[in-house]
Amino acid sequence: MCGIVGYIGLNDSKEILLKGLEKLEYRGYDSAGIAVKNENGVAVFKEKGRIADLRSVVDNSVEGSVGIGHTRWATHGAPSHVNAHPHQSTTERFTLVHNGVIENYSQLKREYLASVELVSETDTEVIVQLIETFVNQGLSTEEAFQKALKELKGSYAIALLDNQQEDTIFVAKNKSPLLVGLGENFNVVASDAMAMLQVTDQYVELMDKEMVIVKQDEVIIKNLDGKTMTRSPYTAELDASDIEKGTYPHYMLKEIDEQPLVMRKIIQAYQNDAGELSIDEGVLNAVNAADRIYIVACGTSYHAGLVGKEFLEKTAKIPTEVHVASEFVYNTPLLSDKPLFIFISQSGETADSRAVLVRVKELGHPTLTLTNVAGSTLSREASHTLLLHAGPEIAVASTKAYTAQIAVLSILAEVAGKAKGFEMSFDLIQELGIVATAMEALTDDKEAFEQIARDFLSVTRNAFFIGRSMDYHVVQEAALKLKEISYIQAEGFAGGELKHGTIALIEDGTPVFAVTTQENVNLSIRGNVKEVAARGAHTCTISMKGMEEEGDSYVIPYVHELLSPLVSVVPTQLIAYYAALHRDCDVDKPRNLAKSVTVE
Repeated sequence: MCGIVGYIGLNDSKEILLKGLEKLEYRGYDSAGIAVKNENGVAVFKEKGRIADLRSVVDNSVEGSVGIGHTRWATHGAPSHVNAHPHQSTTERFTLVHNGVIENYSQLKREYLASVELVSETDTEVIVQLIETFVNQGLSTEEAFQKALKELKGSYAIALLDNQQEDTIFVAKNKSPLLVGLGENFNVVASDAMAMLQVTDQYVELMDKEMVIVKQDEVIIKNLDGKTMTRSPYTAELDASDIEKGTYPHYMLKEIDEQPLVMRKIIQAYQNDAGELSIDEGVLNAVNAADRIYIVACGTSYHAGLVGKEFLEKTAKIPTEVHVASEFVYNTPLLSDKPLFIFISQSGETADSRAVLVRVKELGHPTLTLTNVAGSTLSREASHTLLLHAGPEIAVASTKAYTAQIAVLSILAEVAGKAKGFEMSFDLIQELGIVATAMEALTDDKEAFEQIARDFLSVTRNAFFIGRSMDYHVVQEAALKLKEISYIQAEGFAGGELKHGTIALIEDGTPVFAVTTQENVNLSIRGNVKEVAARGAHTCTISMKGMEEEGDSYVIPYVHELLSPLVSVVPTQLIAYYAALHRDCDVDKPRNLAKSVTVE
C-alpha cells in the first residue's frame, strides 16, 4: 500500500517522479502528490484520484532537480486533497511523504504539538510538524529527524525535504519497504525498484530503524544512534519490458496468459545439471528436520498454502498447518518441538506475515520465505528463500503468483520427500510440463470463458463456488478473485457444507460454480450440484477430462489430479476477469485494495 519516490540530481525531477508514481499504481492508492524543490522554494502538487488527475494540476513551468512523490492509500482520514501527501510543516520549511501507520500519533500530538494547528486528519502530518518543532528548539535538521524517528512507534517509510538544504533528501524506514537507487550524478528513493527502473538498476537495501542522507553524489546510512553503516548495492533483476502491458488491455489478462511461461521458468530454475529437480541444501535440511510445518500467509497466498499442505503431507509426509498471518500473530497456537515456518508472499512485504516472522525469529525457529521479489523484507529476514520466478505482477488481483507458489511448493515437497526415501508415482518435471500445455489451451479459449461470465454473472449480486478436497481450495481462491475485481459477493464452500447452512441462501437464478477434478469426490460434488439446482440455482460445472458429463459448462484438459489446482484455477481467473470487464470495473486496480499490504 502507498508508494514513495524521490529524485536528486541534475535534471528536472517532475517527470521522473510522475513516471515513478505511475509504476507504483499497482500497489493501490486513492490520491497522489509530488513536491519539487528549487532555489525559489518547494512547490507541492497533490490531488485525490489517479496519477492522471495529479498530472492535470502540476504546473509544468515549475522546475527543480530535487523532489519527492507519493501515492496514498487512506488509513487516517478520508481520501481528499488535504489528506494527500506531501505534507508540510506550518512554516512550509519541511515537506514530507510517509508510508505506514504511526501508532502513537495521538500521544505525540498531545505531548509536543498542543500549540500547532494541524490541517489534515493524517498521522503523517504529525511527523513533519514534530520535526519542525524540534528544529525550533535549536536542533539541526538531521538531529531533529533523528529525534523524531526515535519518538515514532509503528511502521514508516519517510522522505523529507528541508527548504534550507537544497542538496539533500532525508530518508528513513521501519517495517515499510524503502530503497535508495544509485546513479551517475543522481540518486533516487523508491518503495519498489520497479518505480525507478527507468533510471537505474542499482539499489541499496535499507534496514529497519535506519536513516539515510541522500545527496546527488553521496548516500550516507546511519542507525538511530548516529553510527554510520556501509552496504553494497545490488542489481535489481527486473526486465523493463516485463512491466509493460504491451498489446494487452489490462495487466491481469497479460499475467494470466504468462502462466504457462512461468511454469516452464520454474522447472528450469529448480533443475540441476543432471536434469533433476533440486533445491538449496539448507532449505532441504530445514524442511526434513522439522516435525511440523507451519505455513503463514494472507489472501491468495493463503489459498496457495492450503494446496501446498496437501503436497507436503502426501509427498513429503510432514504434518503441515496453514494459518492466516493476521490471526496467527495475535493468537499463536501451541507449537511442535521442531517447527519450520514457511511464509508465502508475492511481494515479500506483507506486514501481517512479517509480524509473525519477527515473533518466530525471537523464538529461534527456522524460517523459509516463498516470494516473487528477491531482496524483499520477508526474503531478507528469513533463514531461507525460494523464489517464484514469476516476473513482475502488476495487477492487484494475483494470478500468476498464485500458480507459481503452488508449483514451487510442489517441487519443495517432491525434493524433500525424495530425500527421505519417498518416491512419487509420477515424474513431476514431466507433469508440470503437461500443466503448462494445459494452461495454454485454456488461455487460448478466452471466448468460452467470456461467454460463461455473460451467461452467469452479468446482473447477479452474488455467486457461490463449491468443490471438495483439492477443489475446495481452488474454489476459495476463485471466489476471492471474483469479488475483489467485480465486486460480486462471492464465497467458496466445501460441497458437503452446503446442507449445513449455506443452501438456505440459494434461490432462483443464484449462480453456483462447481469445480470437479478429483475422482474420489466427483460423484459427491455432482450430487451437491443437483441439490442446489433443485432449489433454483443457475449451475456451472467445470470438470476435468475423464470425469466430464453431459451438461458440464467446460471441460479442462487432463493433468495429474494432485496438480489440478494449477489448471482448474485458470478458468475461474478468466471468468472473474470478464465479469469485471462487463461491469466496467477497474480490473487492474480494484477499489479499496492494494497490491502490497505494508500495514497490519
